[in-house]
Amino acid sequence: MKVVVIGAQWGDEGKGKIVDYLAEDAKYVVRYAGGPNAGHTIVVDGKQYALHQVPSGILYPDKSVFLGAGMVIDPEALFNELQMLKDNGINWEGRVFISDRAHIILPRYRQMDKDRDAARKLPIGTTGRGIGIAYSEKAERDGLRLADLDWAEKIAEYDGEDKAFLDKYKDKLIEMRVDLTAKMYEFRNDNILFEGAQGAMLDIDSGTYPYVSSGASCAAGAATGCGIGPHDLDNIMGVFKAYQTRVGNGPMPTEFNNESEGELCEYVRKTGREYGVTTGRARRCGYLDLVALRYACRVNSLDSLVLTHLDIYDTFDEIEACTAYEIDGKLVTDFPASVEAMEKAKPVLQKFKGWKASLKECRSYEKLPKPARDYVEFIEDYCKTPVSIISVGYERDETFIRKNPWSK
Repeated sequence: MKVVVIGAQWGDEGKGKIVDYLAEDAKYVVRYAGGPNAGHTIVVDGKQYALHQVPSGILYPDKSVFLGAGMVIDPEALFNELQMLKDNGINWEGRVFISDRAHIILPRYRQMDKDRDAARKLPIGTTGRGIGIAYSEKAERDGLRLADLDWAEKIAEYDGEDKAFLDKYKDKLIEMRVDLTAKMYEFRNDNILFEGAQGAMLDIDSGTYPYVSSGASCAAGAATGCGIGPHDLDNIMGVFKAYQTRVGNGPMPTEFNNESEGELCEYVRKTGREYGVTTGRARRCGYLDLVALRYACRVNSLDSLVLTHLDIYDTFDEIEACTAYEIDGKLVTDFPASVEAMEKAKPVLQKFKGWKASLKECRSYEKLPKPARDYVEFIEDYCKTPVSIISVGYERDETFIRKNPWSK
C-alpha cells in the first residue's frame, strides 16, 4: 500500500505531524519534493523536533527514510540536521538514503536566490535557501545530481569554493546514495508513505504562479519524485488547517484585515504557533478558504482530507469560512489562475456556530461537540471529499482516524 500526504493549502498545514503519525504503520517513508525551505514540526512526549530535509518517519527507530529524486539537497544543512537528530538520541545511521537523481544545492545558490528575488519588481518572498536556483539549474540541464558525484568530467566543471564544498561532502553523500526506482520496486509489497513539502497552492503548475515554490508539491509529484508511476499511488491525502495561512508574498483573499481583525489575527497566530519553522517569519493568517481547498481536492484527486488545528477555535462563539469570492462585482466559486483576479477577490463568508469546549481530549469523531461536527461536515459536502483524520493538538496522540488510510 502506498499512501501520499500533501499539503492542501499554502504549506504549514501540519504535514510533518500527520506523516509522523501515519508512519507507525509504514515500513518506509519517502520525501518527494522541496529542500531545506520546508519546515516540518513534530512533537513527541512534549519534545519538539524541527525537520527540513529528513522525512518525518525518522523518529521511529525501525523505519528507513528516503530523500526523493524531486528534492534539491543542501548537504551542509542536511548533515547539520542529522547531527541534531543524533544529539537528541535519534540514531539515523543506516536509515537515511538519498535518490541518485536528486539535485545538489551549492552554497552560492543562497545569495543568488536572495539577489534574484530582490531584483524582481514583484518579489516572491523566497526563503533564500537556494531552492529556486537549484531547480532553475535543473531545468536548464546544468544542475548537479548525486549520480554525478563520481563522474570526473562533470565534477571538473567545478572549482574554487564549489569544489571545496563538494570535496567535503562527496564521500558521505555517495554512501547514502541509492537507485530509488529499484528500491521502490523491491519494496512494492510493503507499506510506503510519501511525504510532500510546501502545499498544493504552491505547486509550480497548479499553484498561484508566480508566487509559488519551484518544485512539484502536487500529488503527482509523488510519482515523478519517487521513481514510480501514478498507478502505484493507492491513497492521496491532503492536509489542511481549520483556518488559512501563507508565508511570503502572493494573493490570499481570506487574509485577516490588520485594522479591523488585528486582534483575531494575533490570537490565531499566537495560539496556532504560526511562525515559520525555517525562517521564523510570522505567517499571514485568515479564514478557511473553501474555494481554494475544493480546487486542491480536484486538481490533486484527493481521496480524503486531514483536518488539523481544529482546537484553535475552541473559545469562539462563532467562526467563519469563505465559500465564494466577489471579483469585480461577480460571484466566483472556481479558483482563478489570474493573480490579478485573486488580488481583487473579496471573500464571501459563511458563519458557523462555535462549540465553546476543549477538543484536546477527543479521540473519536463522535466525541466532538455537534457544532464542530457540523463544521467538518460542511467542509466535506462543499469539497465533495471526506475528512478521514482530525488533529486536535500538537502531540502525536492528539489525533484520531475516521477511516484507516492503509486499507483500500
